[in-house]
Amino acid sequence: MDSNLAVRALGALAHDSRLAIFRALVVAGENGMAAGEIAQQLGLAPSSLSFHLKDLSHANLVKSRQEGRFVIYTANFDAMTDLLGFLTENCCAGAACAVNALPQACGSNFKSSR
Repeated sequence: MDSNLAVRALGALAHDSRLAIFRALVVAGENGMAAGEIAQQLGLAPSSLSFHLKDLSHANLVKSRQEGRFVIYTANFDAMTDLLGFLTENCCAGAACAVNALPQACGSNFKSSR
């Protein structure tokens, strides 16, 4: 991941609502959530949710798919993993540290770059 993509992703997450949306989608896993379900769970107006989802989508942190009349959103786990890898790439100058525990914490979705 280059630094421009990292800045875009971090900027998208640097808002209470967008961070809450992304975290809810991480919890939902690969099944994702319909936009209406996200709005209801987080207490967001549909127009506000749409604005925030667009920002997260432009940062490549969420994906969407059409299922009938619903749009289902999922966290982009590959982008999340890339961002975590970018942030911890040179952690502890190569010495063993807490970052080694990330693959277990994130389950099979975490692909260590080490």
